[in-house]
Amino acid sequence: MGDHLATLPLLFDTATSVQRFVDTFIYVYILLIFAYVLTSLVRLPYRPWLNRMQRFLYDVCDPYLRLFRRFIPPFGPLDLSPMIAVISLIVLQQILDSVIQAVL
Repeated sequence: MGDHLATLPLLFDTATSVQRFVDTFIYVYILLIFAYVLTSLVRLPYRPWLNRMQRFLYDVCDPYLRLFRRFIPPFGPLDLSPMIAVISLIVLQQILDSVIQAVL
């Protein structure tokens, strides 16, 4: 019985570490989506490193955004999929935080 009490702080520490990792991962992904939207709106001059950065953002963000583009049609030049994607990430983060807190 004493062994179970000794592992309890380790469980709390692991849960908070997982929660921090999930929060940081979602926060960074939201920032990448914002950078993707900004680089798609602004016409940047051709530079090899800018092209690589845009290609990286496209490769990372576009598969996730395509999930929402299937269901949300564009309204002329306005694409609402990044906004819905960010909102769904925030909701997912809140749900995961609640689940992690419930485990504790």
